[in-house]
Amino acid sequence: MDIKALVFDVYGTLFNVHSVKEKADELYPMKGDEISRQWRQKQLEYSFLRQLMGKYETFWKITEDSLRYTLKNLKLEHSSEKINALMDAYLHLSPYPEVEEVLTKLRSKRLAVFSNGSHKMLDPLIKHSGLSSLFNEIISVDDRKQYKPTPAAYHYVLDRLELERSEILFMSSNGWDISGARAFGFQTAWINRNQFPVEELGLRPHSIFPDLYGILTQV
Repeated sequence: MDIKALVFDVYGTLFNVHSVKEKADELYPMKGDEISRQWRQKQLEYSFLRQLMGKYETFWKITEDSLRYTLKNLKLEHSSEKINALMDAYLHLSPYPEVEEVLTKLRSKRLAVFSNGSHKMLDPLIKHSGLSSLFNEIISVDDRKQYKPTPAAYHYVLDRLELERSEILFMSSNGWDISGARAFGFQTAWINRNQFPVEELGLRPHSIFPDLYGILTQV
């Protein structure tokens, strides 16, 4: 592979979205796991639905709407104070243990993130984690208002990096994201942190690793 850029998804790939459980448990004792699980599920569902309906909203707005729905669905208090506290937790997600080490070892490469998250979410998250200096580009679909896995979303990466599809290695922990990237023509590495089966979409990832350490063996 003639790879000229390594592009990483953010949520679930570099950062653990379920690290919000700590704040959720603090605010709603013994409910953190369920809040986190339903919140993430609804967040993805709303991004897909809004894309299909042609009713774009930023991922920040979708994340807040998903949280509000989750709290209502679980019949929990959903005051502005508690919602704001949980939204702030999304700006301080924990990176996975190997992320900084792997990115540092890849620093000689051209590194970028590409996320459905808006800059209002991505920029502070990456800054708070101390990883900002390791990336050459922070790319958000919000600039095009087309969510992954649409081809238009992935095409924005080509425009930003000025590369051919086959020159980009895209990494994500989300099977649907890897399927979209593979269909678009990127080289793909699925960071299968949860040991899920490959999606039944006829779009097998080029590589599958349990964590980001596998990337070091490939590039």
